[in-house]
Amino acid sequence: MVKDNKLFSYRINNDALEIKMVGEIDHHSAVSVRADIDAMIFEQRPKRLILDLSEISFMDSSGLGLIMGRYSLVRELGGTLLLRSPTAAVTKILSLAGMERIIKIEKAFEEDDANEEN
Repeated sequence: MVKDNKLFSYRINNDALEIKMVGEIDHHSAVSVRADIDAMIFEQRPKRLILDLSEISFMDSSGLGLIMGRYSLVRELGGTLLLRSPTAAVTKILSLAGMERIIKIEKAFEEDDANEEN
């Protein structure tokens, strides 16, 4: 099942809730999606929450807050969080914040392949 919202689409795959964010994550967009995502988490109780960040063009500290809040919520419910394919700009922000020490980040295959060649 795939459903769409202006700022994200989601699907439920076995015990995973996959959310693909699009556009920008700033104060306004973070506030508007937070309640929707939390409602899905409480309803579905996923063992894994996957946030696909491959189509995020901009993210500020509100995006970090959005991610950390969902991380805390999913952990309280016994699940895990995975960040999938963050763009280069988002990866830089995540790295500066030290998120890779807390949350698993799965990078795009193209990046991994390019790094192996060097």
